[in-house]
Amino acid sequence: MAKKRKKSKSSRRKFIRTGITLGALTVTGSGIVSSLAKEEEQDSEKIKLLNQDGKLVEVASSKIKLYHKPAVSKKARKGISGRKFVMVIDLSKCGNARKCIDSCQKGHNLATDQEWIRVHLMKDNQQSDPYWFPKPCYHCDNPPCVKVCPVGATFKRSDNCVLIDVNRCIGCKFCISACPYSVRIFNWKDRYSYREKDTDYSPETSVPGQVGTVGKCDFCPDKSRNGELPYCISSCPMGALYFGDINEDTITNGDETLRFKKTIEERAGYRYLEELGTEPNVYYLPPVDRMYPFERGLKDLTEEQKARYNNVISKLQSDNETGQ
Repeated sequence: MAKKRKKSKSSRRKFIRTGITLGALTVTGSGIVSSLAKEEEQDSEKIKLLNQDGKLVEVASSKIKLYHKPAVSKKARKGISGRKFVMVIDLSKCGNARKCIDSCQKGHNLATDQEWIRVHLMKDNQQSDPYWFPKPCYHCDNPPCVKVCPVGATFKRSDNCVLIDVNRCIGCKFCISACPYSVRIFNWKDRYSYREKDTDYSPETSVPGQVGTVGKCDFCPDKSRNGELPYCISSCPMGALYFGDINEDTITNGDETLRFKKTIEERAGYRYLEELGTEPNVYYLPPVDRMYPFERGLKDLTEEQKARYNNVISKLQSDNETGQ
């Protein structure tokens, strides 16, 4: 088994050395929102570049794909300069479509039973209807998980991201116990197929996952380096998830761009369990004037998935029968 792993790593490194032909181009000063603008085709414009053989070649500008390699080692622990990432979730729009979960699993090569985003069914009181409540990692400014990690595998970056370096993680699970939001999961089994698709490991991609280590939502910092939105944001069909930069005071769901501060103030935005002092960087907009009935989110679920919501559904049925 050890020989197979070494052979896989060797072939992967060889592919990286020979597969990059144009190198990495750097984009500076472009924010997440501004980078979403559509690129115009400019086949007539040519750009001169050096190929891997050292020869000068001309390439149409429209054919060049900007690529930023995810940061590794010490660079990955610092964060993206000048950024303060934040997520806002509009509970009035969420219908438990689960596209955010599916996209996250695909983007991070997670198994189907591993969910870095959990969607809960909430019912605040007897008079209110249930609503759907997505829970990613909250990327706290005062994260308990970082404080208890004995080897520095979990760390807080300058751009608000809290990441896990599985090369350091020893699987002690202290961070899982310390997290008041229960958003971390343990990798109980290895997934060799991940290594075949992976390049050099980086905490920014969280890929490949390793057996005996902890995983969680990472805010997709590798996507942010490319000026792209996290997988969950761009895949939500309801537009319930927003992502942005506090420093720029903007958040977007890919279609709509809002001012972060104004949205939180006018829509009574709040942070889940803020009284714990964790200072999370995920905000919620209350489920006012909900766009979808909660029953829609129960369709097309597996029996196992439906079972997660039995307590809330049973309580709702009981309240309806008693006229409460």
